[in-house]
Amino acid sequence: MPELPRVPSRWIPDRTPRVDENQRGSVATLYQVGRRSRSEMMALGKAMREDAPRSSHGDWQPAPRRPDPVRQLRSQEKGRVPELVPVRYARMAVSPFTFLRATAAIMANDLSHTPTIGVHVQACGDAHMLNFGVYGSPERRLVFDINDFDETTPGPWEWDLKRLATSLVAGCRDQGLSADVADDVVHNAVLHYRQRLHKLTDATTLEIRNSHLTVEDMLAELWETEPAESARRATKRISKAATKARNRTSLQVLSKLTQEVDGRLQFVHSPPLISRLSDAEVETMHAFFLAYLDTLQGNRRLVLEQYEFVDAAVKVVGVGSVGLRAYVALLQGRGDPDPLFLQMKQATDSVFAPYVGRSAYRHMGHRVVSGQRIMQAVSDPFLGWSRLNRVPVYVRQLRDMKGQAQVHPLADFFLHYGQICASSLARAHARSVDPAVIAGYIGTSERFDDEVARFAHSYADQNERDYEVFLKAVRGGKLAVAEL
Repeated sequence: MPELPRVPSRWIPDRTPRVDENQRGSVATLYQVGRRSRSEMMALGKAMREDAPRSSHGDWQPAPRRPDPVRQLRSQEKGRVPELVPVRYARMAVSPFTFLRATAAIMANDLSHTPTIGVHVQACGDAHMLNFGVYGSPERRLVFDINDFDETTPGPWEWDLKRLATSLVAGCRDQGLSADVADDVVHNAVLHYRQRLHKLTDATTLEIRNSHLTVEDMLAELWETEPAESARRATKRISKAATKARNRTSLQVLSKLTQEVDGRLQFVHSPPLISRLSDAEVETMHAFFLAYLDTLQGNRRLVLEQYEFVDAAVKVVGVGSVGLRAYVALLQGRGDPDPLFLQMKQATDSVFAPYVGRSAYRHMGHRVVSGQRIMQAVSDPFLGWSRLNRVPVYVRQLRDMKGQAQVHPLADFFLHYGQICASSLARAHARSVDPAVIAGYIGTSERFDDEVARFAHSYADQNERDYEVFLKAVRGGKLAVAEL
């Protein structure tokens, strides 16, 4: 086999990629590598160890001029609704784990000082463990995958994996589990990321594109690989969560979010978490909705055109996202009842952008939607975007059988959950770059697993130190916190 260059320059994404408007944001346009065999790609990945040894990934030390975490949080207040910023801080103050969920920007800055091999994938940008979950496919099957893409952009695959690993350690600590358990959980997760990538190296292009995990697949795999008692407990948890997710539909939430006034449905008014808009603002939202329809494929637009736009409200969501403009819209179809709720959410620059370069997209909502479609095998059919009072916004369904993990203080919960998150992350990464390169770099031994676990424990310690600095600022009155 001819000698391969260690890191071909064409594998390094240009910081300001120039791509055709129809291809904007597609990672594939950044990697014009030509056709190579699986063995060549594996060899290429292995050669990258010379510039970025696997042993280097376990090291974590704060940069000499690391920004103050409170100052970084304050910098994120710009562009947020001022009245909601104290709500964000209140949710962050619950525990180091909730603090980690809201500090993707702080961790992105820290990760920018860690080694990478220079291969960029379509990255999630905020791949913590609770940004994975189940949702309904158009065929109404429950699929498990990443389900938050506010920060998605082309970036280092290592950053996503390390954020997931750190969140698993922080989650174990939050539930009072031992360091040994957390270590097993992270090792198991990275093992499954590695194994999934190696399996995908033998797959065809379409097999990689279509690879996904249903709840049925998840249960079948458990019974094939786990002891009977462990599989039985996991099956009970998963089945309960799946039943709850299947019931999370627009019809189920109708009575919770709306009320009938003068014979017409409208959103309840319960600030600060949900606030109905004025009639004039509802008209503005209706105009936004009509503009958003232009970003949908014709068949999907046709479906939504059969609905009547009824009402709109502000609705606070998440932890890190609190303060960004987020709205819900109620549509009414031909049935009685026949509701459909859409969520409209402000899109800002990815937290990775300062370190990997600006997005190829001019509209940040378009960036989010494109990244989600790349990373997921099955996506919300009503994903779209437009501008609301010049603010970039993306749209998705509010309730589409979505379900987030109910965290349990059990070692086997974290072991099972961590492995399916990591396996899903590997699938997502493989859709935008040849998995053989990353698989060749990681290898088949536990060497890389050990290093990521070492990093995850160290960074979880850093997160706890940052959390204490944050709490000190709250107690000292430097950050206002709402009472919820």
